[in-house]
Amino acid sequence: MYKVKPYHLGEQALELPSCMYTLPNLHRAAADAQNGDDYPALENLESRQTEILKRLYELKAVVDGLSKTVLTPDADLDVTEINHACFVPTIRTAASLDSVLGKSSGVLHDIVINASPAEVPLSLLVLHGLLCEQYRVLSSVHVHSSVQNVPSQLWNCLGEGSSCRSRQDYELGFTLVWKDVPKPQMKFSIQSMCSVEGEGNVARFLFALLGREYDAVASTQIDSWVDVAIFQLKKGSNKEKAAVLRSLNSVLGQRPWVVGGDLTLADIVLYCALQQTESASIPANVQRWAKSCENLCCFNLALKLLK
Repeated sequence: MYKVKPYHLGEQALELPSCMYTLPNLHRAAADAQNGDDYPALENLESRQTEILKRLYELKAVVDGLSKTVLTPDADLDVTEINHACFVPTIRTAASLDSVLGKSSGVLHDIVINASPAEVPLSLLVLHGLLCEQYRVLSSVHVHSSVQNVPSQLWNCLGEGSSCRSRQDYELGFTLVWKDVPKPQMKFSIQSMCSVEGEGNVARFLFALLGREYDAVASTQIDSWVDVAIFQLKKGSNKEKAAVLRSLNSVLGQRPWVVGGDLTLADIVLYCALQQTESASIPANVQRWAKSCENLCCFNLALKLLK
C-alpha cells in the first residue's frame, strides 16, 4: 500500500539484541572499579561488612578464652590468656552489711547458724575470723537439746568472746548453734526468710559480707571451686579426690592462690575440705599453698579444732 525506504543501507550484518528491553549496564567497568567515589552506597556496605566480620572474630576470641576457664576434675585450668589484674578485689566499707542484710536503724545485725558437731563446718569458722577483722562481731555458741555430749573445744570454737561490752557496741551478731541437722543452716532474719542450707551456700553469703568484688570470670571460677571442694574433694570418691588434687596442683603451680593473686572463698573452702578428707598423698604445690593458708590469722580457730 505504501512504499517505505529500507531501514538500513547495504549488506551490513546487524547485531540483534538478546533481551526484550535494553537497559543500561549496572556493572562497573574496569576503570570505574578502581574509583569507589562513583558508588558510595556500595563502599558503605563493604565497610559495614568488614566491621561486622571484625566484631565476630573478636567475639569468637572471647568465647574461646572463656571456654578454657571451665573447670572439670580431669582437666587443668588454662589461664595464660587471662588478665590477672581483673582479680584484684575492691574492698567496700562497713556499709556492705546494710547492702546485704538490709537497713538496721541502729539494731544489731544477727546471723544464726545451725550446724552438726559430727561434721564441723570449718570454712564458716575461717570466715568468722575474717568478719572479726573487718567488723565488731558479737560471737556466741549454744547447744540445742537435740545434741548430747558436745566436745569442750566446740564450745569455744568462735573464741573466748567478751561479755563486758554492751550489745550496741557491735555491728554484727554471729551465733553458732550445735544442732542435729543434716547440713549447716543459716538465717539472718528469723521471722521473714527461709534458711540458707549447705556449707558452700552459707560460706558464699558470709564472704559477701566482706564486700569484695570480682569480675565475672573470677566470680565464676570461685563458685566452681567451692562446688568442687564440697561435692568432690570432701564428699567424692577416691578417684574424684585425686583428680581434684591434680587440677589444684596444676593451678597452684602458676600462682600462689587458687583464683587471682589474693585469698578468696575458693582457698578457704578448698583448704577446709582438704583437712577433712583422707588422701594418701598431697602434691607439692598444694602443700605449699596449705602452709600459706595456715600462716593467716583467720585460720587459727579452724587449726585449733584440727589439732
